[in-house]
Amino acid sequence: MFPGFQLNGALGVRPARSSDEPFLAALYRASRDDLRLLELDEEVVEGLIDWQRHCQTQGYGDMFPNALYFIVEVQGERAGRLVVDFGPNEIRVIDILFLPQARGKGYGTQLLQGLQQAAATVRAPLALTVASQNVSAKRLYGLLGFRTLETQSGFERMCWFPTGGRPKVGI
Repeated sequence: MFPGFQLNGALGVRPARSSDEPFLAALYRASRDDLRLLELDEEVVEGLIDWQRHCQTQGYGDMFPNALYFIVEVQGERAGRLVVDFGPNEIRVIDILFLPQARGKGYGTQLLQGLQQAAATVRAPLALTVASQNVSAKRLYGLLGFRTLETQSGFERMCWFPTGGRPKVGI
């Protein structure tokens, strides 16, 4: 698929296709339990979820027009998505999202380790952004060697460098 990206065991990644659209819509819906807590009519909440998915999709397209969209499969069954941008100075993880039943099983760690292998192969930093209050994600990223480079508006930009340190040239 791309240089150095390998996964172990039953986990696989393939390019997203137009036929994956219903799965991607259901995946996003499954990630928005926070909106289901609102004391609003169910139809309004579902419309809000649809609108937010549309805004996210448009925002990713505007910010990362060359991003690649992948479906994550476990034993051949769709379990999540991965959005990655291979920019001129870094590989950026834009989004990793799993169905509820696939969370907490180490698949995200495997994806990130595969991306680290790819980044090491091309000698590029691997970057991502995480909400500052997302303590569990930040802990995982720290265990994988990511370091916070900047904090802004409640988000942290974290990077992993193939050499274990910061690059000599700014990114």
